[in-house]
This record gives sequence, structure tokens and C-alpha cells, in this order.
Amino acid sequence: MEDISNKKIIIQGIMFVLGVFLLALNYNLFLVPNNFAFAGMSGFAIILHKIVGINPTLFIYIMNLLLLIVSLIFLGWEITKKTIVGTILYPVMITFTAPIANVLLKYFQFQEILITIIIAALMYGISNGLIYKSGYTTGGNDVLMQLLNKYLKIPESKALLIVNAIVIIGCSLVFSIENGIYSLCIMIISTVFVDKILYGISDSKLFYIFTRKPKMIKKIIFDEFSTGFTLLPTKGGYSHIKSTLIMVAVSNRDYYKLKSRILEIDPDAFIVIDSCYEVNGGVRRSNLPFME
Repeated sequence: MEDISNKKIIIQGIMFVLGVFLLALNYNLFLVPNNFAFAGMSGFAIILHKIVGINPTLFIYIMNLLLLIVSLIFLGWEITKKTIVGTILYPVMITFTAPIANVLLKYFQFQEILITIIIAALMYGISNGLIYKSGYTTGGNDVLMQLLNKYLKIPESKALLIVNAIVIIGCSLVFSIENGIYSLCIMIISTVFVDKILYGISDSKLFYIFTRKPKMIKKIIFDEFSTGFTLLPTKGGYSHIKSTLIMVAVSNRDYYKLKSRILEIDPDAFIVIDSCYEVNGGVRRSNLPFME
């Protein structure tokens, strides 16, 4: 079991590093040269570089460090520790990939802007998919979403929409309306890519969980995923033993993480996972696919 666990950690680490590498390379190769700004701190960095001339990479270093400190103070160690590696690694990867992007840039100059948008969206989608699946985050934007959720009671999906909308509007005002539209297209297309590649076409997953450790599983769902669940009384068809089934719907982004956490606590848990095309009501935060 220990060998399997270590192998899993190594695979997740490789996926995460590769995802951050592709995300940083995409930033230097497509987003900065074309003034595409749509996502959190990276988007703000591109806009501020145009307005006041601050180096985008330096801005990301500063903001990631400040948000890490803020997260530690206001969100606590348990949440902050999951973002430390990504918060440090992402700006380091931006620095590392900058000379690589400079070499590759002459090979990725296309007359048709649509080709640039598709490639940028593809790289952004794949890189984020790898990062989400690894169970880590790159800090920055994720910390900001959690702060807005905790103190202003804004669902994370809506908080993300607000931040991205501000960045895209800023991009339109500082550069051009065309750049704002291009940035919006990359954001939407990249989410379609990651959904198609990793999860199919649904925006949520429905879990049916039968476990001998229901209290711990319920605590994880409440504490780590900020969502409710439904308890369904069950009876074994063979054993006739009465028990309880936990039903919970989570976003595609949280699918892999919830599955992993359940199996960490109860490796023998019986889990049935199905795709959800729409979830309304309850205490689960509503979302659109491209806002996750």
C-alpha cells in the first residue's frame, strides 16, 4: 500500500509540474506577446504592464507572495499549505520558460489570429486540467476566490466570474475591444477543451457513496468542498443489512479530488459516479462550465 501511495504522489507531482510548465509557457508564448488578458493575477499583470510599465513576472511574484501571506492569516494553515508549492512554482516557471518562449516565438507567429487563439486555449485547458487533477493549485486567483467566498459569501464560481469579467473589461479598455473578445474566447474554449479531455461534456459529477466511515466522509464534503449532500436509506440485496448512502453533486473541477479523498479515508468504499448535466437548488453553488 505504501508503494502504491508513493507512486501516486510521484505521478501527481509530475502532472502538476508539467501543468504549471505548460501554463507558464503559454503565458510567455501567447498571452503576453498578444496582450491576451483574462485570468486573475496573470491578466492583471499584462494590463498593468501596459499602463504603468511594471514587469508582469515581477508583479506575479509580488502578488502571489502577498496573497500567500493573506491566505495564511485569513484562511488558515490547512488551506494555505495546499497552495504554497503552486504559488512559488508558477512565477518561477514563468521566469524559466521566458527564454524558451523567446526561441519558439518566431515559429508561432501566425497570420490568422484564430490559430493563435485555438493553440493558446488548448495549452491553457490542458495545463489547468493537469493541475486540477493533481490536486494542487497555483495560488493567486484561487486564494482570492476563497477569500471572497469566506468573507463576502460569494460562491467561488461567481467570484471567479466577477474577477475574470473585470480583467477582460480592463483588457478591452487598455488594449482594444478585439483583444478583450479574443481573451474571452480563449477562456471559454480552454474550458471546453479541459472538459472534453478529462470529463466529457457534463459540468458536474454525481457521487453515490457507500462507506463504513460516513462521519469522516460527510465532514470532508462539508469542510473541503463547501457543499451539502443527501442521505439515502439503503438495504443490502443479499445481506439485507440496512445502511445509508451518501449522494453529493460536485463540479468537474472537484471530481478527482473528492474521489481521491474518499478512497484515502476508506479504500473499501463503494462509489458510483455519474455525469450531471444540470444541478439546481440545494446548497451547492450553481455554476456555468466556463466559470469553474
